[in-house]
Amino acid sequence: MVETTGLTSDRIFYPDSDGQPMAESDATRDYLLYCVEVLRLYFKSRPNVYVSGNLFIYYEEGNPKASISPDVFVIFGVNNRKRRSYKTWQEGGKLPDFVMEITSRSTKRQDEEDKPRLYASLGIEEYFQYDPTADYLKPQLRGFRLIDRTYQPLPLETTTEGIQYIHSRVLGLDLQLHSPYVELGIVPLAQDLRFYDPKTGTKLLSRDELEQVREVLQQEKDLIQQERDAAQQERDAAQQERDAAQRQAEELAARLRELGIDPG
Repeated sequence: MVETTGLTSDRIFYPDSDGQPMAESDATRDYLLYCVEVLRLYFKSRPNVYVSGNLFIYYEEGNPKASISPDVFVIFGVNNRKRRSYKTWQEGGKLPDFVMEITSRSTKRQDEEDKPRLYASLGIEEYFQYDPTADYLKPQLRGFRLIDRTYQPLPLETTTEGIQYIHSRVLGLDLQLHSPYVELGIVPLAQDLRFYDPKTGTKLLSRDELEQVREVLQQEKDLIQQERDAAQQERDAAQQERDAAQRQAEELAARLRELGIDPG
């Protein structure tokens, strides 16, 4: 599927695919999908924020070769809608404000040299790299902010719990390196990337994680309801015993009165 522009008499093709199958490692694909999904969920209430990834972005009208395709990107100030490709001249000249590449040793040269050079020339404010399998990045996460047309590294900070993170001013989020063993003082070779909202102190969850939370909450709700039902049954049973005792007392009093005895 291709799209065209009517600026010239000749048809100019802007492919929305390079025709090649997407060959990625499990880790690369999983984190690409995770990043796009959680950022879409985070910005879903803002119709002027577009989140996508692995999509052709054409930045020069009439030149289909002038394109980039970041693994993950966020653009502020454009409509949040589905696109086959993104053409800057149709979007008010807007380019990504935030870009992330899920990097590995096989893409090291592009992610370390070619892409940041091009992204900087296009004025993309923040550029992040995450190496999910710790192929070559130590630590696995790096972030840069564009200053005077040059990317300057962002500081890798550490929380009081020992979690390393880089703050993205563009997103207003912390990108953290997480491990279930960090509390034990064990830092594994490869750590998970997670997005956190520093204002609320909450982790951004994927749809699967949200569904797991909903299931746990539903289970807790069902358990509470079961406990309430059991307590109500106990109250009903106690009330039935009291009612039965009251009836027996009334029957006994009636018999005593029939015998001329004041039940007092």
